[in-house]
Amino acid sequence: MIELSVAEIAAMTHGTITAPPSGIPDSNGESGIPEISTYEGALVTGPVVVDSRQVTPGALFAALPGEHVDGHDYAAAAASKGAAAVLAARPLPGVTVPVIVVSDVTLALGLLAAGVLGRLPGATVVGITGSSGKTSTKDLTAQVVERHGPTIAPEGSLNNEIGLPLTVLRADESTRYLVLEMSARGIGHIAYLTGIAPPKIAAVLNVGRAHAGEFGSIDAVAKAKGEIVEALPDAAAGGVAILNADDPNVAAMAPRTAARVVTTSVDPECDADLKATDLTLDDLGRASFTLHTRAGSAPVTLTLHGGHHVANALAAAAVATELGMDVQAVADALTAATARSKKRMELHERPDGVLVVNDAYNANPDSTRAALAALAHLTSGGRRGIAVLGYMAELGDIATESHAEAGRLAAQAGAAVIVAVGAEAAPVLDGARETDGWQGEAVAAVDPKAAIEELRNRLRPGDVVLVKASKAAGLWEVADGLLAEVDQ
Repeated sequence: MIELSVAEIAAMTHGTITAPPSGIPDSNGESGIPEISTYEGALVTGPVVVDSRQVTPGALFAALPGEHVDGHDYAAAAASKGAAAVLAARPLPGVTVPVIVVSDVTLALGLLAAGVLGRLPGATVVGITGSSGKTSTKDLTAQVVERHGPTIAPEGSLNNEIGLPLTVLRADESTRYLVLEMSARGIGHIAYLTGIAPPKIAAVLNVGRAHAGEFGSIDAVAKAKGEIVEALPDAAAGGVAILNADDPNVAAMAPRTAARVVTTSVDPECDADLKATDLTLDDLGRASFTLHTRAGSAPVTLTLHGGHHVANALAAAAVATELGMDVQAVADALTAATARSKKRMELHERPDGVLVVNDAYNANPDSTRAALAALAHLTSGGRRGIAVLGYMAELGDIATESHAEAGRLAAQAGAAVIVAVGAEAAPVLDGARETDGWQGEAVAAVDPKAAIEELRNRLRPGDVVLVKASKAAGLWEVADGLLAEVDQ
């Protein structure tokens, strides 16, 4: 973060500075209660953190309340580790550094991020949203544009009202590009995020059934995702909306923005501004294709596994070309890009030839479909496929049918064994069993540990095991357990 005084932070967050309590020596070595003005000029020179374990000297510690722990309880520890100040929702008598008291710490983080970004006119904000693929596209985009200039992007999926401000607050005067992932759990969420970090370029990847239980309908999802293009400046001011022409709900967002529209497509016959042709997948599902732009074309070979990453790569390429990179430089950067975020189509092969595909960080009906398509490809050469599926969260009324559909897709992908982990995932097995012609084995497991036990006697050398579920299901424990068995 740029260097700020406590007074500047208080002004940006509409907070009130409270001084440390009595007993702290003043400049004359006497104990007393220092004047608040003494602390207004104190400088925050380090990062903004919400975990006291991450405090470094000069940091600002934001005391967030949580479901299980309250950050206010760790403010004193943060001060002892060198935090220069604390952002809190109440006075903290036991804390020995200035406390900036605000009405809401989460809202204050957003205000602070907006204030800092306002002092960085040289930074261009790129926003990315979609029902699936946001994190992978963000990672690809960051790896491409960082070749063009200093770039800040979130680690993992810091894409909400806490994660996005924390990412913005990592920027400083050297930052040229901010590549931000923006998520929504309802109408107005993305509008709030764009209020903190107004994008100049925005990419919408897709509109799917993720969080359908919260939104209520696909139309509502489209309305929420489209808030990102509504936040763009007009074309004359350099605003660019990158839209996936292969998704009708995304393509329909064009009239909602005054920005210039750039389209992408994996359909070689589509008249999109950027498209992929000559697409092939190798034995591990890594895509090679020709990237076409209005200015030229170049070959790309991705290291990421799964054909669905081609659409993500096109969005990243569109961002990069709009920022001034030539097509060959973009293609080279995409070819060199790696998977930066964990538990997303990670492939690990055991000594016995079992290939474990860890895609257990997140799941929704659309990303599950893509993962099962990848499983079908990975087993197309004759390897046996096993699908370990947990529940997909936040689907509301469509949860039962969506899990049954996942079971049908797993069966159609040729999985010899389908394991449903947890009671919420039970409809997966119903869907598999009702699939015409499927003769595989349907297995129920109460939890990840039980799933490992079920797999232990079923695995054969050379099997491909896909592990897919929402984060809360914790199914990466299955992937880790299968790998740990041969590492011991």
